[in-house]
Amino acid sequence: MSGLRRYFIFGGLLLAFYFIAQYTKPPVINWNTTYLPEDKNPFGTYILRNHIKDIFPKSVQKVYKTDIYNTLKTVPKGESNYFIITSILKVEKLDFTAMRKYMEAGNHIFIAAFQMDGALADSLKIEISSDFDFQNKTKYPLNFTSPYLRRNMDYYFEKGIAAQYFASLDTAKALVLARKYDVKPNLVQYRFGKGSLLLCPNPQLFTNYSLLNENGSDYAAKVFSYLPQAKTIIWDEYYVRPVADEQSVLRVLFSYDELRWAYYLALIGLVIFVLYEMKRRQRIIPILDPLKNSAVEFAQVIGTVYYQQRNHHDIIGKKISYFLEYLRNKYRLKTAELDQEFIETLTKITGIDATLIEQLIGYINAFNNMEDKANISDQNLIEFNKLIERFYRLDV
Repeated sequence: MSGLRRYFIFGGLLLAFYFIAQYTKPPVINWNTTYLPEDKNPFGTYILRNHIKDIFPKSVQKVYKTDIYNTLKTVPKGESNYFIITSILKVEKLDFTAMRKYMEAGNHIFIAAFQMDGALADSLKIEISSDFDFQNKTKYPLNFTSPYLRRNMDYYFEKGIAAQYFASLDTAKALVLARKYDVKPNLVQYRFGKGSLLLCPNPQLFTNYSLLNENGSDYAAKVFSYLPQAKTIIWDEYYVRPVADEQSVLRVLFSYDELRWAYYLALIGLVIFVLYEMKRRQRIIPILDPLKNSAVEFAQVIGTVYYQQRNHHDIIGKKISYFLEYLRNKYRLKTAELDQEFIETLTKITGIDATLIEQLIGYINAFNNMEDKANISDQNLIEFNKLIERFYRLDV
């Protein structure tokens, strides 16, 4: 009995030490871009949601979690401002038609996203590019075009937050409100009837990290000054919420390390119990169904895992390996040295624009020479993927 008591005492001390260590350890900062209103991490929108009333004091805030078309069918009457802040936004034709009617009636839409696809990009002829920086250490200067809003000293933001810009747009319809380096459009406005559409390719400018900085709060306030004092503010969370129910039990469990490990231990215990019971009882011979083609589901699962882990450097590394293998198999090129001679040879063989090939090979060399690949951001991955997909489309 004394030996068993020693085991209990030792186990209790270990548990006590574990709980003390968990309670006293410093919190880990989550640098993932979520844009969620409840998130106080650097790239959440907690500050924006709670202080937007300082800019629009008379507006009533409403939250929607449906696509644009279904949201605009149920918005309250009266002038309103519609906000979408996300990483990737794909607007279908039905959505864009609803947006036009909504704005022509005198309402306004603000969209901030790294990537804008679908009917929105096609109709407005916009293309977003980035000043590529794997390390995210470059501070890019921003400023407004209006003499009433322009500052003598430019706005500067860390972490590569202002790297994106509009590389192509319809200048006959778009009004440029802010630029990077006084050349590259960073904020544009389109008029639709009595309303307007504001587009910004840098959603991180409106997150907690930026707004805690005096530069960031001043810049955001001036951006929103282009929107009127509307009756209603509409927040669209459809494009930032996970596909699964955001209030699910599993999401709560996996939000905390302690609950997550308790869940894992319970699963392990259940597996051990099942294995033990299997030894004691005769197993039922199962009826096997014919194998189904689950290639699409498998691809979706793999994509979801990569998206949740944010293992961008692994994705880029695989894309580079497949791209170089593609060149070796199709053109019999040696890819050991990606120098100027290689670029000129590839340009002659494929007939693709030399600028695209130089930019693509430059990104590959920059990635291979990186010391710390863990800091690759969403926009870095998006920009690289757009370049490599463009090469494949042209290489026919």
